[in-house]
Amino acid sequence: MRRAIAAIVLATLLGLALMVAFISPPGLLSLLDGAIGGGVGASRPGGALPFGTHGQTLDVWRPAGKAAVKRPVLIFWYGGGWAKGDRRSYAFAARAYARAGFVVVVPDYRKVPDIRFPAFLQDGAEAVKWTRDHVADYGGDPDRIAVAGHSAGAHIAAMITLDTRWLKAEGVDPKIIKAAVGLSGPYDFYPFTSSRAIEAMKGADPAATQPITFARADAPPMLLVTSTGDTEVRPKNAINLATKLKALGAPVTLIEYPALTHEDIAKALSKPFRGKGPILADSVAFLNTALKAP
Repeated sequence: MRRAIAAIVLATLLGLALMVAFISPPGLLSLLDGAIGGGVGASRPGGALPFGTHGQTLDVWRPAGKAAVKRPVLIFWYGGGWAKGDRRSYAFAARAYARAGFVVVVPDYRKVPDIRFPAFLQDGAEAVKWTRDHVADYGGDPDRIAVAGHSAGAHIAAMITLDTRWLKAEGVDPKIIKAAVGLSGPYDFYPFTSSRAIEAMKGADPAATQPITFARADAPPMLLVTSTGDTEVRPKNAINLATKLKALGAPVTLIEYPALTHEDIAKALSKPFRGKGPILADSVAFLNTALKAP
């Protein structure tokens, strides 16, 4: 009997070890988030839905239960240095915003080294187009679409918001984006110093890769979040973009949280680590104001 129990325990530990070895840290965080109730009040009515022209897929999350009116929409791009990440691993972020009342679209996008800039922006624009055309089927309001992202995902969100050519190329009116949230994103990072940025932007005109290049007075409201403990994407990125937008007269809010690391900003969206900082509450309050029903 003892040997049988020991064998079961050993098999369980080996299974957990294999899981840890093959699941990304965000994926493990999503598992933990779900295990302690992060998914309560949220549902995923659409998984691995195809979009675009390069085999991309996306997930759709929303609050549990039926709503009497169409809900505001948030498209969320995950980070990973333009080289890694997947939509399933960021279920913790999608669930958090869905529980707060949004229909959340989490698209995948093509990665380095298979592609370089601007392929991930083209994928981002195709995700916006899909959302415009289909989100009403999932209870979302296509007239109240916001975009958001963390790290490289924040770069995609900011570029799609500020550089109008990507949406126009897909036949989408850039004014469809009513607000944007950038969490720890690179917006003013030339000259390139990280190997990931060098690889992702290889062959491109450096100015064309920088969201700050496209700051404009008629940009939609933007919330730029950074943290003093972020040594991966320095706070100057958010500070510089916010300063330029403000000088142009564009509506922008800058929040700099003390001491948090680059990863902490994303982790704070999850239920287990929400105590690290009010990132979820602050971004939801911003989005609710920007996307209020007419």
